[in-house]
Amino acid sequence: MKHFLSVVFLFISLTITQAQFQKDYPYRGVPFTKVKLDDKFWLPKLEINRTVTIPWSFQKSKETGRIKNFEQAVARKGKFCTIYPFDDSDIYKIIEGASYSLHVKYDAKLDTYIDSLITLIGKAQEPDGYLYTIRTMGDTTHSWIGKVRYEKEHELSHELYNMGHFYEAAAAHYLATNKRNMLDIAIKNADHLLTVFGPGKKAVAPGHQVIEIGLGKLYRVTGNQKYLDLSKFFIDCRGQRKYEKKTGDKEATVWQTGAYWQDNIPVTQQTEALGHSVRAGYLYAGMADVAAMTNNLEYLSALNKIWDNAFGKKTYITGGLGQAGNWEGFGPDYELSNHSAYCETCAAISSVYWNHRMFMAYGDSKYIDILERTLYNGLISGIGLDGKTFNYENPMEYNFQQGKLSGENKRSPWFGCSCCPTNICRLMPSIPGYVYAQKDNAVYINLFMSNTTTLEVMPKENVSFSQNTEYPWNGVVTVGVEPANKKGLKFPLMVRIPGWARGEAFPTDLYRYTSTNSMGLPKISINGQTFEYKLENGYAVIDRAWKKGDKLTMNLPMEVKQVVANEKVKDNIGKIAIERGPLVYCAEYVDNNGLTSNLVVPENQTFQAEFQTDMLNGVMTLKGTANALNIENNASVSTKTQPLILIPYYARSNRGSGEMRVWFPTRIKNLEIITE
Repeated sequence: MKHFLSVVFLFISLTITQAQFQKDYPYRGVPFTKVKLDDKFWLPKLEINRTVTIPWSFQKSKETGRIKNFEQAVARKGKFCTIYPFDDSDIYKIIEGASYSLHVKYDAKLDTYIDSLITLIGKAQEPDGYLYTIRTMGDTTHSWIGKVRYEKEHELSHELYNMGHFYEAAAAHYLATNKRNMLDIAIKNADHLLTVFGPGKKAVAPGHQVIEIGLGKLYRVTGNQKYLDLSKFFIDCRGQRKYEKKTGDKEATVWQTGAYWQDNIPVTQQTEALGHSVRAGYLYAGMADVAAMTNNLEYLSALNKIWDNAFGKKTYITGGLGQAGNWEGFGPDYELSNHSAYCETCAAISSVYWNHRMFMAYGDSKYIDILERTLYNGLISGIGLDGKTFNYENPMEYNFQQGKLSGENKRSPWFGCSCCPTNICRLMPSIPGYVYAQKDNAVYINLFMSNTTTLEVMPKENVSFSQNTEYPWNGVVTVGVEPANKKGLKFPLMVRIPGWARGEAFPTDLYRYTSTNSMGLPKISINGQTFEYKLENGYAVIDRAWKKGDKLTMNLPMEVKQVVANEKVKDNIGKIAIERGPLVYCAEYVDNNGLTSNLVVPENQTFQAEFQTDMLNGVMTLKGTANALNIENNASVSTKTQPLILIPYYARSNRGSGEMRVWFPTRIKNLEIITE
């Protein structure tokens, strides 16, 4: 019972119980702390995060000087040890992930180490609450930070960005441990911000969003309305600054108009996903929080339009966001280049946050469809199977061009900008929190993984649920329902029927399957008897009186399907991608005679699914055939049929550096002869 409050509050999709919190999301996500995983796919990944990724990230933070920055801030002297002023946030994100892990599985040594870091951070905080190591140690030479506090906050100083991540970590730590040491530092800083920013004070649109989310979490924990008001104030500051336009190439437009920071027009007038994709995703998630807690319909209207643009015209098949590497962000509509796809891992994380909030606002499965696609493909591709190597970018292909590999298809143990590894630290333990949701007395099953949970479905009426499945390799999902009431309990169970299982590749017309689902809607049975269900917003509605021992079984059709992109996506004309269940597949050089850029995959061929226990920690491979284009002696061209082996996209780049491809041409249309 001592962690009851943390169960209530720990994750953003928590249930608010205080009387003063009257407004919130109508659909409430079940906190991950209430969901006990026993899943062969996800549990090993969460354990690797707990035992490898988090300790590794703390170690690299010490080696690279991130922790020393705080030590020098305590001494009030020194030269900044790392590259970017936002490096402070890496420590905060690791602490957040470690706090989540502490709650799931207590570790006294980790608890003590976190406390030592919090003590260090507290000493680095200035008397008035300001916390920013590079300025506090007296090093003001960095071009990003300005000569005085917050001078360049609207651009690149990241002072508020750091604090946004700090508030998220402080809330997680407090609710996981019931200790106030980190929370008190956060409150002191937030109270400092209230003396600087607000109506009649300094007005600024933060250069990198996340303070908006952090203030929302701080509000949830403390009940201080001023924190929520400040979050809204920062959001409403967007579109007020006048940017100086300069001459330059067309790519400079995103900088010259403020669009890079989503600061070109007020948020309520925005209709398009523009600029830096991580900043954008965090902004939209923060807007959704404020909209839910203040009933702001203007925010919700803008978010709907932006969502339609982002996921109708600017998303990769893996769920990845960000076409343009120059500004790590969104490009023009339908410009989804495969070789230059940026798809930053942090952008995938921000998309998960945003889409989960959109689900909590509307209860539509399309948001979970995007979340699931992102989670299984574009997000976990960012972490190596060893738990300590990472991808910052996640392109759709790597090719040899003039003897060199386009892009570095090799995972790194760390980066100069290591926002992605530390973001993974905090995202992974929270994954069970996306499985269930509730609205009134209805229970929603959003994701499929083996687990158990007990929920209060009605006042003083608890029901235990269990899932047993080998998803994503197998489509059979068995749900056990156990009401505590011996007489049973009548309530609706809402089971998501994934878009891919309904013949819908994507919830917009950006992608579609070349053939419809040959098996129709998935079959659902209750205690062995077929149940005829109605579909509502993508959910099978099963409204009945449930009794102890009831078993629901759903069989999702695991067909191998070919995907084509909207014809406006020029880079994918005449190409197909291959999916099975929620997974996008790719060809990697290791399995395909050393190359993938020379493969032509005939349409409508049959793939054989085969699980390989000794490959990439166990994966379902797809085996078919391809026509391989061969150039002999730089003079003649021929093709030959060869086996084609595909692996899940998330498992790529774990066996060395070489070619990889997601989209395959289906025929040879013409060849270009080039001279060097």
